Amino acid sequence: MLDFVVQSSFTEVAALLVLAAIIGFIGILLRQPLIVSFIAVGLIAGPSVLDIVHSREQIELLSELGIAVLLFLVGIKLDVKLIRSIGGVSLLTGLGQVAFTSIFGYFIGLAIGLNHVTSIYVAVALTFSSTIIIVKLLSDKREIDSLHGQIALGFLIVQDLVVVMAMIVLAAIGIGSGHAPASNSSVWQVAISGIGLLLFVILFVRYIADPLTEKLAKATELLVVYALAQTALFAAIGDLVGLGKEVGGLLAGVALASTPYRESIAARLAPLRDFLLLFFFIALGAQLDLSLLGSHISGAIIFSLFVLIGNPLIVIVIMGAMGYRKRTSFLAGLTVAQISEFSLIFVTMGISLGHMQQDVLGLVTLVGIVTIAASTYMITYSHQLYRLFEPLLGIFERPGTPREQSAEQHVGDHYQVIIFGLGRLGTAIATRLKAQGIKVLGLDFNPVAIKYWRHLGLDTEYGDVTDAEFVAELPLRHAKWVVSAIPHHQTGLSSEDMRKTIIQLTRAAGFAGQLATVSQSKIESEELRLQGVDLVLEPFQDAADRACELLLEGLDVQSGPHDANREPNHEQV
Repeated sequence: MLDFVVQSSFTEVAALLVLAAIIGFIGILLRQPLIVSFIAVGLIAGPSVLDIVHSREQIELLSELGIAVLLFLVGIKLDVKLIRSIGGVSLLTGLGQVAFTSIFGYFIGLAIGLNHVTSIYVAVALTFSSTIIIVKLLSDKREIDSLHGQIALGFLIVQDLVVVMAMIVLAAIGIGSGHAPASNSSVWQVAISGIGLLLFVILFVRYIADPLTEKLAKATELLVVYALAQTALFAAIGDLVGLGKEVGGLLAGVALASTPYRESIAARLAPLRDFLLLFFFIALGAQLDLSLLGSHISGAIIFSLFVLIGNPLIVIVIMGAMGYRKRTSFLAGLTVAQISEFSLIFVTMGISLGHMQQDVLGLVTLVGIVTIAASTYMITYSHQLYRLFEPLLGIFERPGTPREQSAEQHVGDHYQVIIFGLGRLGTAIATRLKAQGIKVLGLDFNPVAIKYWRHLGLDTEYGDVTDAEFVAELPLRHAKWVVSAIPHHQTGLSSEDMRKTIIQLTRAAGFAGQLATVSQSKIESEELRLQGVDLVLEPFQDAADRACELLLEGLDVQSGPHDANREPNHEQV
């Protein structure tokens, strides 16, 4: 059977897809994150178990394309002004975490019996966090646009640049070795190339992006093909000049972020991203050789605990000192609680230079398996973890949190309606209520949405609806309605329903008014009513009802029930 699988690349990929579907389905039944399932596919398909991954070049190609598309979709939604506002904290946090992990990791290495050179390599390897895994997890949780998501993305990019510099220096200098691999790049060449690429993106955005995409948008398929072409081209250039495919793909997205077609491009590329990233996780799992894990088990456990606890802790300390709230610092800190695939590459380079023994790769591999798996769960259930550790985090928060406005400034204000979720529906409701003279307060954790609401002249605050402390500070006493315009998305990662969280937290905070929330189906509507919701909004059904009313008015027909199978939602209003 295995001989048949490896006869051609096509049958090999087909077998991997079938295996991924089976393992992924089992993972869902066990309520496990899909990323863990897909890495398990790589381990099972790799040399340690089935050994069916032989078309490594083809799988690596699909993997690299998936990485570029993932970072493109992040870049296409980046706000340049937001980048400027969080650039300082991203730089300081990224460099601070790298310095902390390197220094303390070196001394831990010496303490467990590693020599000086090996301790340096392992310590530096532990500083690299996986941008790909974190961005995928945050995107699936729809938190990549949140403040902590944007800050995390910023310092992960800083880490990626440190990775690039470390590998260039290692390859070019070959510390203590006369057979270092040749390098066509230098640190200065990379810096100059990066500045050149950035200037090109600025000129592209200013003069080319809008007119070009306007012409391409006449054929949607061509617009998508062009977006993929630009992604691959920028990623290839980034890799060629030493910046890496990740930075190149990110800049490709930034180049189209100002166009009016970015949402359409993002929506069409998202399924392709998910498909291609499967091969990234398969490739990652397949390169983890389980036969090397026998030695250094105790050292791997110590280093894993250091990464899982120490890395988030230093991020929390730095962000707290800069004036961010403990919740933002904690959620951002969890994103560095693992090592990267680049850690394995870095150690492999050191072994090829003759600086370390082969068994060190087993040590770092085991740390990678433990930290990637554990941090996946940590990020998936980050809000639950915050509620668990919240009483201990107060010492890391400066009084007043100057970097984040608190809802306390609205304690004395009277709002008739408070809306959670500033998407299209929440914005439409708020603008119509404001036009009727109703005072509305909007809440979201997306800084871009906050900025847009303030541009519309609406009162709004940044905050996380699952934060009991934040909700307790809201001016709920005089509010007549609390509206949740946040739909529930089943991502396969976590089943937490923020609508139910809003119901529980607002009632616990003393809200005595009426609750309205969005629903996607009749079953959801019934569950929400049982939770005490006074008004269930079904946007598609409500819009269809209104459309029928308008059509019937044009036909001069008496309007009546438009859907005999639908129970009216507004009978309790």
